[in-house]
Amino acid sequence: MSSGTREPLYTTAILAGRAVFGLLRLKPSVTGLKNLPDTGGAVLAITHFGYMDFALVEWMLWQKNRRHIRFMAKKGAFDQKLVGVLLRGMRHISVDMKAGAEAYGQAVTALRAGELLGVFPEGGVNASFTVRELKSGAIRMAAEAGVPVIPIAVWGGHRVLTKNHKPALREVFDVPIRFAVGEPFTVAAGEGTQPMTLALHDTLQGLVDKLQKAYPVDGAGQWWQPRHLGGTAPTPEEAAVAETERRRRRDEAGAAPSRG
Repeated sequence: MSSGTREPLYTTAILAGRAVFGLLRLKPSVTGLKNLPDTGGAVLAITHFGYMDFALVEWMLWQKNRRHIRFMAKKGAFDQKLVGVLLRGMRHISVDMKAGAEAYGQAVTALRAGELLGVFPEGGVNASFTVRELKSGAIRMAAEAGVPVIPIAVWGGHRVLTKNHKPALREVFDVPIRFAVGEPFTVAAGEGTQPMTLALHDTLQGLVDKLQKAYPVDGAGQWWQPRHLGGTAPTPEEAAVAETERRRRRDEAGAAPSRG
């Protein structure tokens, strides 16, 4: 179990985050809290609709048992000077999308050592606010390390900070944040990765559906509500097209020769 007393940087970051969330008067509520373990390794498979999801989930876990989560984050974040120092100091894991074997090995080692590993199996932030197709890494790492997978859905965090929307300051006060922690499940060695990944997807979407149904704010006509529930967020198909175009532009910019 990770102890905050042995990791002052992580503890300080959590306390700073709690202060910010307190100033914003965010209103958290959790179902399934008992499914979060007090000891031992586990893969936390988390939905990814907003940029603050990692901090919100850590905030929620900290209030239960003071454990720390090792998140897998893109190498680009580690390459930023200040952010990189913080991420390395909190022992998060850098993922190079072009060579992921090293990060995968570090993650499995951490799980076997009893760490909680935070994974966003959708990849990047999903602008449709529905659970898109998952990558199989969460299932594969859990199977190799012999630890359970715990599905976690977050709803409301995207209203604070997300892709394609810059909220006015007044929009981010008093936002209800809802968490649903699903039942842990184990993945036997040799069990089919793809069927289990599909089952994880369906579980996460089911948790999201329940959170959306019980959410105390009407999302009709709102940018943060999925299209199928009467909101104006892009459909999954529209979001996928936009994401493909964004990646194309990014790759072209990276490949362009510098002008001296």
